[in-house]
Amino acid sequence: MAAPLPPALRRLAHATVLVAALAGGGAAAAADADAGVHVDYRAIAGGTLRSALPADGVAADATVAPYLLRRNLVTNGEFRAFLARHPQWQRGQAPSLYTARTYLSGWSGVLEPAPLADDAPVVRVSWFAAQAYCATERARLPRWYEWEFAAAADAVRADARDDDAWLESILRWYADAGKAPPRSVATGQPNFHGIHDMHGLVWEWVEDYSGLFVNADSRAKGEQKQLDYCGGAAVSLSDRRNYAILMRLALLGAMEGHQDGANLGFRCARDPAPPDQESTP
Repeated sequence: MAAPLPPALRRLAHATVLVAALAGGGAAAAADADAGVHVDYRAIAGGTLRSALPADGVAADATVAPYLLRRNLVTNGEFRAFLARHPQWQRGQAPSLYTARTYLSGWSGVLEPAPLADDAPVVRVSWFAAQAYCATERARLPRWYEWEFAAAADAVRADARDDDAWLESILRWYADAGKAPPRSVATGQPNFHGIHDMHGLVWEWVEDYSGLFVNADSRAKGEQKQLDYCGGAAVSLSDRRNYAILMRLALLGAMEGHQDGANLGFRCARDPAPPDQESTP
C-alpha cells in the first residue's frame, strides 16, 4: 500500500484541483488551453541531481524524471491575456482566500500592467493564480527538483555548480534583486537546456513550495519546518557554496500560497506526453 501524502502535500493537491476549477474546467478549460499550445516548452531528460535538499534529508541524490519546462517566464502580456479570459483572477475579483492585498499591485487597472512592460515577467502573482494560469497551458508549476535541475546549468554545461566564478556571478544579482522592476525576458543567452532566465531576473514559484523543509520526522511532529531563514539554511543544507539556491529555498519555504512578491514570478512545466498506444492497422 502506498504511503499517505503528508498534510502539506495533501493541501497542495486539493488546492491544485480548486485552481483548475477556478481557471474554468471542462470544455472551457480545454478551449482556453489552446492559447498555450504553441508556447515553447523544452524537453529535459532528467537524471540524478545532487540537490541542496537531499532526497533522504541527509545526503542522497534526488532522481528527476523527464519533464518539459517553459522556455520563458510568463510575461505581463501573457498574464493580461489570461485575465481577459478569466476575469475571476483579476485584481479585485480574485478570491481573498487565494490572493493577498498586494496581488497585482503594480497594475494600474485590472487588465493593465502599465508602466510595466508587456515582455517583462509578471510578478505579484500568488501561487494559486500561477497554478491557474499554468492549467490553461495544460501545464503546472515545476516541482522544486525540476527547477533546481534546470537551474544547475550554465550556457554550455548541464551542471555548472562546481564553478565558483559562475556561482559568484549568480550571487551578485541577489545583492540588487528587487531594487528595480524586472527587465524583459530572454534578453540573454539560454542555458544548456535552452531555458532562459533561470537566474538573474526573478524568483520563481514551484509547485511543492509548501513541503520543501518538511521531512518524515518533522511531519510526525506537526509539520515543523526544518528551516525558515536563509541563515539557518546555510548551516543545515548541503551544497553550502551555492548560497543563491539556499536563499530561494528559504524564501519559498516561508511563503504561503496566497502571498506574492515584487520580485516573484513563475514559469510552467509539463509532464511528457504518454507514448501513443494506438495499434498500427
